[in-house]
Amino acid sequence: MTIFKTTRRAAAGLVAAAAATFATGAYAGSNGGMGIDLAGKTVEWVIPFSETGGSAKWANFYAPLLSEALPGQPTVVVKFMPGAGSTKGANWFQEQSYNDGTLIFGSSGSTQFPYLLGDPRVRYEYNDWNVVLASGTGGVAYLPPDLAGMMNGLDASALQGTDFIYGSQGATRLDLVPLLAWEMLGLSVEPVFGIKGRGDGRLMFERGEANIDYQTSSSYLKGVTPLVEAGTAVPMMSWGALDADGNIVRDPTFPDMPTFKEVCEATAGCETSGDQWEAWKAFFVAGFPAQKMVFLPAGAPAEAIETFSKAFDAVKARADFGEISKARLGVYPQMTGAEATGALGSATMVPDSAKAFVVDWLKERYGVSLDG
Repeated sequence: MTIFKTTRRAAAGLVAAAAATFATGAYAGSNGGMGIDLAGKTVEWVIPFSETGGSAKWANFYAPLLSEALPGQPTVVVKFMPGAGSTKGANWFQEQSYNDGTLIFGSSGSTQFPYLLGDPRVRYEYNDWNVVLASGTGGVAYLPPDLAGMMNGLDASALQGTDFIYGSQGATRLDLVPLLAWEMLGLSVEPVFGIKGRGDGRLMFERGEANIDYQTSSSYLKGVTPLVEAGTAVPMMSWGALDADGNIVRDPTFPDMPTFKEVCEATAGCETSGDQWEAWKAFFVAGFPAQKMVFLPAGAPAEAIETFSKAFDAVKARADFGEISKARLGVYPQMTGAEATGALGSATMVPDSAKAFVVDWLKERYGVSLDG
């Protein structure tokens, strides 16, 4: 297996192959296929992070709804396998083969980025897995109130002399999006690497061990909003969202919050053009619009893929889904079928120029070599 050979051509092949798989599944269903029956079984949903982060909140939100929607209403149990910023769990999942539909895996941007960057610890291959759900999300950076008060509107220049501490899962994980953004703003942020989930970073912030943090939207809504309401945290900016033309606009979950692009434009020395900006935007696009995905393991038959895809479709079709998901996940696309396949393709490819910039930046800034 290659560590990193996903190019635009390979990603296009991935999309085409997976789309064909979904077409096969749909054809089987139209001819009376019953899918798989999971009555009396337990589906294990493996999350490669700790139980305190956004992936945990996402999976715990979906698990009981998925249980109701699957044929036979099996018990869906979320299990956590943290380690190496999700690489441990993803490598483990790569070694699993489809058995009876009782194993699914939840990935995140922190699983995608090492794959994209050719991290030598990666032994998993997205082409071998079968996507059945892709969930978009966003992210919010926040500060203690005393430091937030130093900002002049959207201008973060006054923070450039502050020494920041940030709890990080690793520079090659999804954390590279905030780390690069803060560097572009001229902030001196020292990451403490090795935490097992973003929720652990939030706990460092709460204990005063870190003075800057970011959380994905689901974790922010549940874990940080109470801190904001208590006056111990103040949002700095969201990463934003993409409009239909690929432009960064305000996150629909946080429409009153400025985006990083807005803060960058207001801060001297931060540019929203050029190689650095294009690299940041490319990894933001790869990491957030399809930030979390659910997979069946290698070898899953069309009827199993169809069964889980239809179950997630049924969850999305619930009359109360918009209301209950807004409070837990935010306002983002929840994609199945061909949409999920397309999202997977976008999440597992970045332009070569963006990859080269980030690889060089990681080596220069953090001494992280991805040469193998």
